[in-house]
Amino acid sequence: MAYEVKGVVARSKGAPVSVETVIVPDPGPGEAVVDVQACGVCHTDLHYREGGINDEFPFLLGHEAAGTVAAVGAGVTNVAVGDFVVLNWRAVCGQCRACLKGELQYCFNTHNAAQKMTLTDGTELSPALGIGAFVEKTLVHSGQCTKVDPDVPATAAGLLGCGVMAGVGAAINTGGVRRGESVAVFGCGGVGDAAIAGAKLAGATTIVAVDVDDRKLEWAKAFGATHTVNSRTTDAVEAIKGHTNGFGVDVAIDAVGRPEVFEQAFYARDLAGRVVLVGVPTPDMQLTLPMIELFGRGGALKSSWYGDCLPSRDFPLLVDLYRQGRFPLADFVSETIGIDEVEQAFDKMHQGEVLRSVVVF
Repeated sequence: MAYEVKGVVARSKGAPVSVETVIVPDPGPGEAVVDVQACGVCHTDLHYREGGINDEFPFLLGHEAAGTVAAVGAGVTNVAVGDFVVLNWRAVCGQCRACLKGELQYCFNTHNAAQKMTLTDGTELSPALGIGAFVEKTLVHSGQCTKVDPDVPATAAGLLGCGVMAGVGAAINTGGVRRGESVAVFGCGGVGDAAIAGAKLAGATTIVAVDVDDRKLEWAKAFGATHTVNSRTTDAVEAIKGHTNGFGVDVAIDAVGRPEVFEQAFYARDLAGRVVLVGVPTPDMQLTLPMIELFGRGGALKSSWYGDCLPSRDFPLLVDLYRQGRFPLADFVSETIGIDEVEQAFDKMHQGEVLRSVVVF
C-alpha cells in the first residue's frame, strides 16, 4: 500500500517551494522506505530550485537526512525495519570498473530507487540527489541507507549525508592531511568548517580560515582554525604565507568553487602542496593558470566529490568520534525548523546567517 505524506516540492525554476502531498510507493526489490526524522537544508537544494542542476522539475527537495527504516523490499539484506540510518547519494554498485579496482568511492554506477514518488495527480517527482528527504517518508535504494548508532541525534547524524562529509572528506580523504601539516580553507560555511574540523582531526597544527565575513571566521575558530584571514581586506595569499614562515600551506582547500578563489588556493600552497576543490562551480566558470606554475610547483590539484567518501566506512566512524567527544558534529546545527520553513531557511543560508537549518519531522 502506498503512503501519502507531506513533502517540499520545487515546481519550477526560481519559484518558491511548496509543501504538497507526495505518494510514496511500497519498496520494490532492493528498495527501502525510510521515516525521515531530520533533514539539513543544503545549498545543493537551492541549486535544484534555481535550475542549476538540471531542468527535470518538479523536484522533491532534501537529501541530507537521517531516519528509521520503515519497510524494505525483496532481497534487501544490508538494513532491516527499525534500523537508524543516514541517507547517502553514493550507493555503490560493486561491479563497475572503479569498484572492481577497489576504488568504490569513485563508483560510476551508483544506485537509486527504481520506482518514482509522485504528486497526487500522478506527476513523477525528481528526488534531489536521488533521495528527496524534505518529506515524512522517502523511497531510496537500500544501498543509500547507512546504518549508524541510534544514540546520535538525527539532527546531527543527517548532516553526514552531504555537507559535513564533503568537508571532512576533502581534508582527510582527498587532501590527505597528515599530522603536523598546515592547511588553508577558503570559504567558512558548513563545508569549509567541516574541512577545518577534519584537518584538526587529522592532526594539522596550522589551520588558516579564509572568508570575507568576520562572523564566519569566528565560527571557523570554534571548529579548529588557528588563524583567520578576511580576504575582503587582506591579501589572502600573503597572509597565509605569513602564517607559514613564508612557504605556504601543505594543503589548500577551496570550499567556494570560484576561479578567483581556486587561484588563491593554488598560490597559497607550498612547493609540492596539494590543492583540493570541494566547492561546486557553475558550468560556465573557466580557470586559467600558467602551465609553468603547474610544472614548477609540483604537488597535486584534486577535486573532491562527496569528500571521496565511502559511506559504509566513513559515516559510522564519524558518528563514533562524535560520541567520543572528538568530532563536533552537533555544532553544525544552527537551528531546527518545520517542513513549512524551508523557503525562509534558503534566505538565511543565502545571507550567511546559519551553518545549517535542519528540518525536523
